[in-house]
Amino acid sequence: MASSHLIRRSMVNQGHLILLYNTRRASFSSAPKPGKNASHHLSAVIDAAKERKLPPELRGHGSALRSETDIINVAEQRIWQSMKEGQFENLPGKGKPLDLSTNPHADPAEDTLFRILSKNGCAPEWVELNKEIRTQVNKWRFALKKAWANRCNQSDPQWIESAEALKLQMSVINNKVFRYNLIVPFGRQMFGLKWEKEVARLA
Repeated sequence: MASSHLIRRSMVNQGHLILLYNTRRASFSSAPKPGKNASHHLSAVIDAAKERKLPPELRGHGSALRSETDIINVAEQRIWQSMKEGQFENLPGKGKPLDLSTNPHADPAEDTLFRILSKNGCAPEWVELNKEIRTQVNKWRFALKKAWANRCNQSDPQWIESAEALKLQMSVINNKVFRYNLIVPFGRQMFGLKWEKEVARLA
């Protein structure tokens, strides 16, 4: 009797242990992973921060893609609305020439350097190089147009000779454009010449 009681008690205890193990295992497997939960929370915080930076007109659209054009359109709508409401009337300095002696968006050191150069009748290297490139591009395009108009056909010896000379000049101009793009302030870069594109403009 005693032994059967102990056996039954042992089986009950084992049953409790198995039930407890299965219960905890099920709860653990169904619970969200700490890493995933933290990552989801961080993603939600980042999305909320980005949402606050958007204009009110573009908020609350979930994960819909918003392009730069959408933001530009909102800015233009606000400008036109302000113009209709007359908010640009009677602004300080209206009717007076703009003071361009300083650039509030430029680096203070660069702005000081530019003002010193300007007072002494000089300009930054990239400004002079820009003028030089534009002058050469205009002359080169005029020469290309003239050579193209005087050609008889694509295999005309005179056209082939002129084309080779123009390609060499184009290479010189593009080298200056490359140098210009290295020293010019960001946002003022220019594209070089492409032979096929320039000829296509004349065809």
